[in-house]
Amino acid sequence: MISSKIKDNLGKSSFIRAMFEEGEKLRKQFGADKVFDFSIGNPDIEPPEILKAALKRAVMDERPKLHCYMSNAGFTDVRSSIASRLANDTGAPVSLENVVMTCGAGGALNVALKTLLNPGEEVIVLSPYFVEYLFYIDNHGGKSVIVQTDPTTFKPDPEDIYKAINEKTKAIIINSPHNPTGVIYSRSVLEKMAERLAAREKEFGTSICVISDEPYSKIVYDNAQVTPIFKIFKNSIIVDSFSKSLSLPGERIGYLAANPAIENVQLLMDGLIFSNRTLGYVNAPALFQRILPESLDAVVEVDEYKKRRDLLYDNLIKFGYECIKPEGAFYLFPKSLIPDDVEFCKRAMKYNLIIVPGKGFGCPGHFRIAYCVDINIIKNSLPAFEALAKEFK
Repeated sequence: MISSKIKDNLGKSSFIRAMFEEGEKLRKQFGADKVFDFSIGNPDIEPPEILKAALKRAVMDERPKLHCYMSNAGFTDVRSSIASRLANDTGAPVSLENVVMTCGAGGALNVALKTLLNPGEEVIVLSPYFVEYLFYIDNHGGKSVIVQTDPTTFKPDPEDIYKAINEKTKAIIINSPHNPTGVIYSRSVLEKMAERLAAREKEFGTSICVISDEPYSKIVYDNAQVTPIFKIFKNSIIVDSFSKSLSLPGERIGYLAANPAIENVQLLMDGLIFSNRTLGYVNAPALFQRILPESLDAVVEVDEYKKRRDLLYDNLIKFGYECIKPEGAFYLFPKSLIPDDVEFCKRAMKYNLIIVPGKGFGCPGHFRIAYCVDINIIKNSLPAFEALAKEFK
């Protein structure tokens, strides 16, 4: 009944969801309070109060036609608010004409890739990566080209990216703050990357679009800085959502913004708006568009995530795990205590620990912990993490 392609992709499907399903089984068996599920990046912290108040007002608003179709790009006032914020943050002259509201960052990535890709063109993806990138690229006839980052820092090497580029390279996806490592790419690394991309563009007479996936850009720690990409990469698109910054993953609200410096940017915008419609999204949810203008300055309690990070990181290091301390997002990506990370994660389930193998992110030998959970789950999980570590000493 189903296509052979989808059947094949089911076998490659996300370890994240698979481990989440295992967690559901264990919760039924042992009770939710005895299962330590770190599988999925589903924020535990509630949305900010200013957003809740705006939502209540929007729901009770009795003006007619509030829930009708609008431009496929989204409400003009919402796009204008986001454009003003981007212009302030990036220093680029972003206008509402450069912004399209989307059904989350996943929707935005699919819209961008559909608009950019001809069949067989290549998109560079940096490993470790969010696994859905590969499926999104495949959705639109593209080919994923995986470039490994430095295994000790998870920072990209611009020379490795340079070597991976050929005349078929159409785009590169970057993600900073990064899922699954929490790493933030420095300005110097991004500037060197821009130099190498420009050299290849000149060599092949092509344009390579940098798609910056930024859902964690407001979740940063210890005064870390996220570098705005519009001033570094001329050919660039920002993809963002409010799933993480405002704890709204189930509402599927986000946007994409094209760098106004792109040559013939209006044609690109026309293509993005067309793709938003023809992919079936039509437009981003009207209700949640309406609450954004007064919520753009809001952000979840990042200090609460920092407490979770510090509690878990400090104890894992004490127990003998090796891990880079995250600068942003809400994930840890420690080394597996045995080379086979899939087997390691299976062994962790003996202690009711639900963690995700690094293989699912294109980086075997590690595992991901999503610490966007109740802090009591973290506290109660520590003896399990310690017992797991002792098993391999």
